[in-house]
Amino acid sequence: MNSNSNAMGTLPRMQNRRTFLNRAGMGLGGIALNEMLANASPAADRGVLGSTHFAPKAKRVIYLFMSGGPSHLDLFDYKPLLNQRHGEQLPDSVRGGQRLTGMSGNQSSIPMVGSPFKFAQHGRSGAWMSELLPHTASIADDICVVKSMFTESINHGPGVTFFQTGSQIAGRPSMGSWLSYGLGQENANLPSFVVLITKGKGGQPLGSHLWGAGFLPTKHQGVQFRAAKDPVLYLNNPAGVSTESRRMLLDRLRELHEHQFEGTPDVEIQNRIDNYEMAFRMQTSIPEVTDLSNEPQDVLDSYGPDVKTPGTFAANCLQARRLAEKGVRFIQLYHQDWDHHGGLPTALPKLCKETDQPAAALIQDLKQRGLLDDTLVVWGGEFGRTNYCQGKISTNFGRDHHPRCFSMWMAGGGVKAGSVYGETDEFGYNIASNGVPVHDLHATMMHLMGIDHERLTYKFQGRRYRLTDVEGALVKGVLA
Repeated sequence: MNSNSNAMGTLPRMQNRRTFLNRAGMGLGGIALNEMLANASPAADRGVLGSTHFAPKAKRVIYLFMSGGPSHLDLFDYKPLLNQRHGEQLPDSVRGGQRLTGMSGNQSSIPMVGSPFKFAQHGRSGAWMSELLPHTASIADDICVVKSMFTESINHGPGVTFFQTGSQIAGRPSMGSWLSYGLGQENANLPSFVVLITKGKGGQPLGSHLWGAGFLPTKHQGVQFRAAKDPVLYLNNPAGVSTESRRMLLDRLRELHEHQFEGTPDVEIQNRIDNYEMAFRMQTSIPEVTDLSNEPQDVLDSYGPDVKTPGTFAANCLQARRLAEKGVRFIQLYHQDWDHHGGLPTALPKLCKETDQPAAALIQDLKQRGLLDDTLVVWGGEFGRTNYCQGKISTNFGRDHHPRCFSMWMAGGGVKAGSVYGETDEFGYNIASNGVPVHDLHATMMHLMGIDHERLTYKFQGRRYRLTDVEGALVKGVLA
């Protein structure tokens, strides 16, 4: 036997490691490859888990993300002491040496400011809500207000990224991608993860890394629907190309990819095939699911006057309900412009007017259709706002970023309806009880979807990663 031969026959002179491992057949490389192919098989797109770890309470998630950091002190966390001590300096004993942003950290004075908005209690829980949220107040018995969220991030970029991916550093898979990877698709004609962004808003930019798949297979990344004639870019056929021609092209392209796969078994080749096939099916499914013309007038009216304008938060909320009905597993809505360093008394009412009625209508619409029980809806931003004024006190003051405590709300999908969880101190500056870090929120959301957050992992660069990294605990107090 010459130097270029072995018991399996003659090897090519030039052979990369992947090819060698594949041709080793029963070797470790072949075993690992078979496992990858089994997970990637389009015939069994139930995700890598195959089934949930335990009975899920929710089948899908609708995440209403208020990018910029809504002021908990002007919406959900009523603090009359701030009004009584308006203009006084924040006591050092309350601040406790906590870091401030560069925007207010150098102020010689940090005077406390009370909310200019009236508060009242609502629902069985007696949850306090601002006059800016009359529609949310009407669903107080359907939601759980979490008043004790906190985060490690004090600036927008890492803050938003942390909530979406479980890491402050961009590049990790987003939550929707993790759920798609773990549980697969419920509807073969639609993506398992869809992103909707309110059109024409300012504030901090939103990058595609927020709904990216990171190191997970690319087919699990979010698909952005746009407020345009073509909701998904490059989906429709160019002029002069028929459906039959496109089908023929894809069939030939699939054959080429399959041929490539035989020589270089790479799971991303299979993902590419799957993505092309999904795009072809979406040419029919997307126009149908994005057409609101068949919605009853009373439903349209419930979402508010903006619902007929594509790209508004109202239109996106109604779109989210339609996608939920069609089996989309994770629906992410972004609404920007909540970053009120100044002009809060005039800007915050506008933001609430855009979002309050549609968000409440979404809960009521899901409930009326019997979908709320197995749909988890989450509302919140990346952090809260300070109890002191940024800059000098004025009638149109602003608040700086505040990561130490803020409010969110959840509804449906196994959440304890009509409840309030956690509390902050009388200054609205620190958590007084039942603090909820971001990893715990993620662990709880995964639990409601039937997933043990510690058991859904992916090996990358020598270690196993998960959404909650090495932390996370179930927040039992928010569960029904």
